[in-house]
Amino acid sequence: MAALDFSSRSSTPELMDTEVTGFDEFRDCLADLERVNLWTMTYRPMMAFMDRLLAAGVLPKDRPLVVVDVGSGYGGMLRKIDDWAAKHGISVDLTGVDLNPWSAAASAAATTPGRPIRWVTASLFDYAPTGGIDLIVSSQFTHHLDDDGLVRFLAWMEDTARLGWFVSDLHRHKLPYHFFRIWSRLARWHRFVQHDGPISIARSFVAADWRRLIARAGIAPNAAKIEWWTPFRLCVARVRA
Repeated sequence: MAALDFSSRSSTPELMDTEVTGFDEFRDCLADLERVNLWTMTYRPMMAFMDRLLAAGVLPKDRPLVVVDVGSGYGGMLRKIDDWAAKHGISVDLTGVDLNPWSAAASAAATTPGRPIRWVTASLFDYAPTGGIDLIVSSQFTHHLDDDGLVRFLAWMEDTARLGWFVSDLHRHKLPYHFFRIWSRLARWHRFVQHDGPISIARSFVAADWRRLIARAGIAPNAAKIEWWTPFRLCVARVRA
């Protein structure tokens, strides 16, 4: 195997972005990804961000908090936010947006009926609810975008979100790359997970990438906070003053 260059983002495509599948296979892949997310504490940075917003007293008090999860996949992030909101007595209006049509069906099947969550199949730039959006979040979505697409995404979030936005993604590094490559095969996860997991890490970011892309999007350097989380997560938090 040729040595990989982790000094810049890989452009190798992922099977989830290129291979057409039926619903059952896509759902099984999402279910395995959800197991990975839970075992690697993927949602911990997002929930810490929500705690900070609550402590700062910036959440709306006279209406539901409107949250949109971009690239929502299996819906795990919004289910965590829903549980958090119920625990704190906060009214929420939650929407998961994903380009893959199987995502909405899989997420709905995995969600308790009656919860304040809707699942939408759309391009993120085509989604604009009439009432506006308070908070835009994404989890391990941005590495699917090339730099130009990510700059557009950052600018869109900055222009759209009333309260702020939060991006959680992977930290590009050889250690998680090789660890996940071996672990996913030993665990016999879905073939997409085995193939795409290491590629996702190679396509992801170091802090310098985020600083460069944030600047390209026209966002002030001190407006967004870049945070490193164990294990090998890089998150970007933006809260409007």
